Formats: sequence, C-alpha cells, structure tokens
Amino acid sequence: MIRVGVVGASGWADGSHLPALAALEEFEVTAVATTNQASADRAAAAHGVPHAFADAGELAAHPEVDLVVVSVKASGHAAVIRDALKAGKHVVSEWPLGVDADEASELTEAATAAGVIHAVVLQGHHSPSARFAADLVAEGRIGTLESVALVAEGAPWGGSQIWPNLVFGLDPAEGTNILTIMAGHFLAALERVAGPLAEVSARLPRTHDRVLVSGTEQTVPNATPSHVLLHGLLTSGATASVAIHGGNGPIQGAFTLKLVGSDATLTATPAQRESFIHWGDWDIRIGDDLLALPDAYRTVPAGVRSGPPANIAALYQEVARAIAEDRQPHPSFETALRHHRLLAAIERSAAAGTAQEISSLTHTLPSPGTGRLAHAGALRARRP
Repeated sequence: MIRVGVVGASGWADGSHLPALAALEEFEVTAVATTNQASADRAAAAHGVPHAFADAGELAAHPEVDLVVVSVKASGHAAVIRDALKAGKHVVSEWPLGVDADEASELTEAATAAGVIHAVVLQGHHSPSARFAADLVAEGRIGTLESVALVAEGAPWGGSQIWPNLVFGLDPAEGTNILTIMAGHFLAALERVAGPLAEVSARLPRTHDRVLVSGTEQTVPNATPSHVLLHGLLTSGATASVAIHGGNGPIQGAFTLKLVGSDATLTATPAQRESFIHWGDWDIRIGDDLLALPDAYRTVPAGVRSGPPANIAALYQEVARAIAEDRQPHPSFETALRHHRLLAAIERSAAAGTAQEISSLTHTLPSPGTGRLAHAGALRARRP
C-alpha cells in the first residue's frame, strides 16, 4: 500500500485527486494539508483521512506518508516539492510543474538528485481516447500523417471577465493562464497522439488589458494572453496548426482535433460537448466512420471513468507500477520540463516574431502508438 499525503486538499484535489486515489486499491490517503488547520480538519473528516496539517512541510515529514501530492497554485509548487524532496518522499505534482521553464529545470534536477519517483499531472497522456487515436495513427489507419489541426476553447481564461478565484492568474508571474494551463494541457494531448513538436511560430494576442471580475462591478488589470495561436512542425515532418481562443464560457464545443493523413483523415471531438480534450472521452472518426473505444484502453475503476478523476486515476496506476518496478513514471518531471520548454518557445516566438526550435530532452515522450503496451499487464504496488 502506498500512503499518500495531499497538499491542497480543499481545492482542485477535492474533486479530482482524492476521488481518484480513493478508487484505487494501491493507495491509501493518510494525510491532507491546506492553508489553515480548520479547513484541513474539514477535508480530513470529509474523506476519512487520519492526519490533517496546515503546514506542507509537516505533512511531507510524517512517517505515514510515502508520496506527496502537490495540488496548490502553480506559484506554490516549488516550495511544497522541495519539502517533499527534503523528506525523501515520492512526488506527484499538478501541471504546471513550476511558474516557468527555469523553475521547472531546478525542480527536475532536485528530484533527480533526491532519487525519488516523480510525476506530473498531464492528463492527456493517460487519456484512453488519446492512446487509441495514437495507436490508429501509428498503425497506419490514415496513411502517413501529414498535418494536425487543433481548435479549442480556453475559457475561463482569456475573456472579458474572470472568476474571482482566478484573478491571481492575470499576473504572468503566477504561471496560471490560458497559455500555461489550457494550451499546456491541450498541446500535451496533441503530442500524445501525433508526436512532439520540433519548431513553432506563435502569436499570443491580448484582447483585454482590463477584465471584469464576475459578479462584481470591479475591473482589474490583465497582463496575460487572451488567445494562443501557433503553427509548427512535428519531429515527424508533419505540420501543426493550433488555435486556442479564450472566453467567458460556458464551454460549447470544447475542441476539434483533425489529423490528416495521406490516405484518410481522423477527426476527434468531445463525446460530451463541455469536456476538455484532456478530461473526457472523444468521438473518433476516420472519414465518416465513428469508431468505438475498445475496452482494453480503460484501466480505471468504473466509478472514476468520467470527469477530472478519470485520467488522474490512470496516472496514479502508472505511478504505482513505477514504484513497484523502481523506475520513473510517465509523465515525469523530465516530461514536464520538456513541455515547459515548448511553452517558452511559444513565448519567444510571439515576442520575436520568428520561428523557434524547442529544446529537447531524451526519454520524455512515448512514441505514438504505445498506448496498449504502456498499460498492459497486472498492476503491482508496494510501499517504497
């Protein structure tokens, strides 16, 4: 049994990480932490967890915690990760790993030096639909991949209004905006299917210099992009075109992903209209034929097969295997660092108006088409 401490248990983790972990027999949540003791106690009581802390360092140091989950604001990730590494604990960090590529590099180096298991939550890597689509492409069902196009909705970021709890993200230093969160996740899903980008030409328009705080008459300054637009080349030589447009929501069509091959075109859209590309199932078509997702691609218990817990649960299954096999899981901090470098290349291109190459790392992305192999076999887990 892998004993888990969740930092940030009263926020995003409450409806994602905690349900995912509760559904998996390999894990037991033994501790939670929030910003104050009262909310930590409430979270512990709500989820039947024995230990509650107002200090992430105390949680990480507790002897009944083997793995620390970092689910706080991006600007707070580094401090919690360093606490976990100091205590010699394994780490699962929400995306983004840090506020920028430099911080992500420092954290990756520190985790490597600590010799612990480290993973990042890029749900698209473990999406059953993304893995199925990757296998279809790798098996030549559309011939040679020639181009990829993704159009996606980036709300609740980028619009003329912002939810009160997201106002902090209008400061680029917080690392939480339409580029880092929405484009970050969407591009990870695209690369899982089509392979990594090698070069990008990008624009980051800012439509709104000030935005309205929803439910109030207050406007606040905004220094983050409203949209993410890019053209690029994949390492395979195929072209890529991506448009992520911000807005106020609600989400309508979420995304359309189109992969054009020499023989046919694969199109993916959300099975549920409001579901982001990295969360839910896709309707996948080759030409006009709608393809059913084979059961072999579903690895998580039935109770967590929809919404944010689904692909997070699949990541935790991979973490359990990695701990049992004494290897790094995928995606690891190295994967996150390579992805941060992709976003940095997008920012450089938008600022300079020129194409930018993406700094690469080895062993950071699986080859497209490895979905079934990566998830085959029985799950094993042991206490580290």
